[in-house]
Amino acid sequence: MEELRQPIILGSVLFYMVLCIGIGLWAMRKTKSAGDFFVAGRSLGPIVVGLAVFSSSLSGFGFVGGPGLVYSTGLSSVWMSTVTAFGFAIGFFLIAKRIRMIAEVRDTLSLPDIVAARYNSELARGLTGVTILLGVLGYMATQILAMAMVLKALLAATPMFADISLVTCAVISTSVLIFYSVTGGIIASVYTDLVQGSIMIVAGILVVITAANVFDGGMTEVSQTIFADDPEAIMPFGTVGAVGVLSWFFLFGFGLAGQPHIITKMMMNRRIEDNKIILPMSMLGYAVAVLLWVSVGLVMRAVVVGDMLTPLEAADQAAPVFLSEYAHPLLAGIVFAGLFAAIMSTADAFLNIGAAAIVHDIPKAVRGMAMKAELTSARWATVIISLIATGFALYAHYGSGQLVALLGAFGWGTFAAAIVPIVVIGLNWKRATRPAAITAIIFSLVINLAFQVLGWSLPYAMHPGFLALLVSMVLFILVSFATPEEEIAKDINRIMEL
Repeated sequence: MEELRQPIILGSVLFYMVLCIGIGLWAMRKTKSAGDFFVAGRSLGPIVVGLAVFSSSLSGFGFVGGPGLVYSTGLSSVWMSTVTAFGFAIGFFLIAKRIRMIAEVRDTLSLPDIVAARYNSELARGLTGVTILLGVLGYMATQILAMAMVLKALLAATPMFADISLVTCAVISTSVLIFYSVTGGIIASVYTDLVQGSIMIVAGILVVITAANVFDGGMTEVSQTIFADDPEAIMPFGTVGAVGVLSWFFLFGFGLAGQPHIITKMMMNRRIEDNKIILPMSMLGYAVAVLLWVSVGLVMRAVVVGDMLTPLEAADQAAPVFLSEYAHPLLAGIVFAGLFAAIMSTADAFLNIGAAAIVHDIPKAVRGMAMKAELTSARWATVIISLIATGFALYAHYGSGQLVALLGAFGWGTFAAAIVPIVVIGLNWKRATRPAAITAIIFSLVINLAFQVLGWSLPYAMHPGFLALLVSMVLFILVSFATPEEEIAKDINRIMEL
């Protein structure tokens, strides 16, 4: 069976990619309007939405960057992975019902539409659209870089493709993503998410079982091996330290409710009552799939410090190398497909909201109407975003050498800091004002971009996104109290009272 490892893995990944292309072609027949392309006509069932929500939240950030962070920093990133489930609860309890009702009443297609309806402000709509576009480029770069790294690790083990470059791998994987995202829009996205989420759950269960059996003493021996090398790595805060991981805790706990690719899916379910099914399904699916994040990272750190394997060239290679070295060929095939599933499930969602920002949100804010031929324009925008993000990803890798997880955290932090105050607080607090929303968005963007572009860092390994989130929330509340109370549209006011 071992001699068939590469054919099995390549066959599994190829089958998965062909399946995605097939779903894209099927979804193209159902995509007749911009409403179909962006929100699937608000006609999806709870199982589809539940799996789409959780799979979009994990992504290459969790399946590639997560194990890489555990490998490099120990248990620090566990605070990041576990608290995200808490973020699902915040999102569904505080905003899911209101967002779905506003979408029904105002016929909205995007999150900036919701913001414009709440604050009666085209400037707030436009700034939210710009925020989404900037965050999408950062997060899309994460997904593309993760796809390219996984594909390169996979193909490099085959003699025929031993010298394949990361650039070629990025082109191949991005081409598949572009095809089904352009043809089928969000319909293709959520139905591939259905497949992808299922694969991720199976992969999470099988991988943690495999990881526990790499050492004869199981995870106990893994912990002992890491402790002998660096006791701090296996302690609750890992090598990052308490202040740093607590900043991750709040950024990812509260920040999930500010992720537009997840919030947008709250507009797609057929019935509002379906949220009672969607929430537990999303949380359970995430909890199972995220087992891969922690188990693979710990085992790979243990085998390296235990001299069972040479140190990795890059921390983000932890998951691909684990599968190549320790997983049964059939399991490796499933999990490699799961890695691509995790990555693509988020990438297609980001392409969709990024396209909406370009052709719908920003034009409406600037000139009062969306682009003409909105569906065709959205497809072209999808291609353009993909190409720019690919260039950004390769530059980040070759130019600054950033980890996949850290690049993804920039996108996450940008979304969280700008959107949590104006949406999570704003849809639950009538005193929130238009100037407060605009101020919060501007300051969150300035802080995140300044730290990213200028390479600044905070003491105690605090994440800049946490600082941006804290500042934007404080400013949002202070400016709301400092400015006159505003009248809210009657339909929005009634929804906020429910």
